[in-house]
Amino acid sequence: MAPVKQTEDISMSTLDHLMELRRRIIAVLIAFVIALFCGFFFSMKVVELIKNDPVAQHVPWNVFKITDAFRVYVQVSFVLSLIMTIPFTMYQIYAFVRPGLTPAERRAVYYLIPLAALLLVAGLMFSYCLLFPFVLHFMGTITEAMGAQEMYGIQEYFAFLFRIVMPVTLLFQLPVLVIFLTRLGLINPQMLKKARKVSYFIMAVLSAVMTPPDFISQILVLIPLFILFELSVSLSQFIYNRVQKQRESRMMAEQI
Repeated sequence: MAPVKQTEDISMSTLDHLMELRRRIIAVLIAFVIALFCGFFFSMKVVELIKNDPVAQHVPWNVFKITDAFRVYVQVSFVLSLIMTIPFTMYQIYAFVRPGLTPAERRAVYYLIPLAALLLVAGLMFSYCLLFPFVLHFMGTITEAMGAQEMYGIQEYFAFLFRIVMPVTLLFQLPVLVIFLTRLGLINPQMLKKARKVSYFIMAVLSAVMTPPDFISQILVLIPLFILFELSVSLSQFIYNRVQKQRESRMMAEQI
């Protein structure tokens, strides 16, 4: 009868975890809806800031469809709500896995929070202040060389902006993800090193998808991605070695 009781306990534990995960997901969705309403309030101000930015001042914005302005309004609100929800989502993920973490792992997560915020800002600044203006200028140069007249729709402008800025900004979180998974023991530096060639190929495909079909823009995206990947490998190696030393120290202490 004892094995049956153990199975029932495991089933109850699994059910509790699923219910806890459900509660966390619902909390994130509620936070996203609240942030979306806030995004609706600030959306027009953000659009005005982007319109007055030196990058966009020479771009003639037009509306080619009745719904274009409204679609841009909703898209900007959605992006703002996504950005505002990211910190809360990260906390919910941490709260879900926290009971299974050791005190050392919990302390390590605290260091990841400012790192994630720093990389988020760095990715946003790089993609919006450097990559997007360069790509926009390059496309304008091609248009001028063909003797065509620039006439952009507001929907196309913001769709192009989000297509470049959002993926690059999120990819800057790669080191945080690698550190977190390494700390949990789900990956190790050896796995990352073995997957280096495949990772480079995936990053090359991503850069080709995110940027216009020109070599220079793809290189501008590939270089920081390669640096982030190699930084992630180094950080994974550092965390892995540190965890191994802690385990060896605990084993030696137990033997004594």
